[in-house]
Amino acid sequence: MTGNVPESARCSIVIRAFNEEEHIGRLLEGVLKQSYSEPEIILVDSGSTDATVAIASRYPVKVVRIHPEDFTFGYSLNRGIAASSSDFILFASAHVYPVYPDWIERLLAPFKDEQVAVVYGKQRGNGTTRFSEHQVFAHWFPEVSQARQEHPFCNNANAAIRRVLWEQHAYDETLSGLEDVAWAHWALEQGYQVAYSAEAEVIHVHDETLRGIFNRYRRESMAFKHIFPRESFHWWDFLRLFTVNVAVDLWHAARQGALFTELSGILGFRFMQFWGTYQGFRHSGPLTWQLRQTFYYPRGVRSKSAVEPRKVKPIHYNDATEEG
Repeated sequence: MTGNVPESARCSIVIRAFNEEEHIGRLLEGVLKQSYSEPEIILVDSGSTDATVAIASRYPVKVVRIHPEDFTFGYSLNRGIAASSSDFILFASAHVYPVYPDWIERLLAPFKDEQVAVVYGKQRGNGTTRFSEHQVFAHWFPEVSQARQEHPFCNNANAAIRRVLWEQHAYDETLSGLEDVAWAHWALEQGYQVAYSAEAEVIHVHDETLRGIFNRYRRESMAFKHIFPRESFHWWDFLRLFTVNVAVDLWHAARQGALFTELSGILGFRFMQFWGTYQGFRHSGPLTWQLRQTFYYPRGVRSKSAVEPRKVKPIHYNDATEEG
């Protein structure tokens, strides 16, 4: 470990999975290629019927099994943390994989500030990611780290927390999503901080159908309404945000010479994103202005600022680790 990591820091990685045989091998390979030595790895499997557990068993992984009917995001995380033994808990979706070998160190480094409760890292898509999803990733996860942010946005697909704070306040097992935002909201209310690490980068593979996109945003907006009950999302919000985001996506697509090839995909993604959001708010009962901007507003149309390339070489993956 380097001096960027809190002294004597030990970490456990909790991975939630269900039928992830296509991706779990690459994630675990990336974990074992980290400069951080021998993290504890906990796989919480919610009833996979494919080779997910068999592939994970090739690695030094502790498997925690839960029944599919018991699954919520919060329950899965709580079970994984309870089975772990470290002071810092890292979370990774089963369909992400780290880009650099110092991913763990970069997620842990902000904890040198004792007021930091949660750190989340950058996410980017791959070659199969929808164009608009790339824009969402670029907006949600900027190129510059932030030691302290003023709102509770974070994402447990790539994040870390202090175990001692989880022992005070576990994840909400009743939410349909956004258990990460709810927990960060609690931490901020207690006087702790949320940090963002742009260097702790993962590739997040989202192979969703349009129906899957609708369901994801509906589920998350239902949770959002529960966490922030005074917020609303009306039909005119749907129309306005759909129009604005499509326009900005088309602008970016045109700059990349991909306007006509990406047109239908942009329209489909943004419609399902905001129609799902609208329907989710109708079926529940909050968004601060900062969070509304973070979740729903487009990334903007300014040219991308120059970012100095990292001097760390990316991980070289052996694709043979995945089951064919």
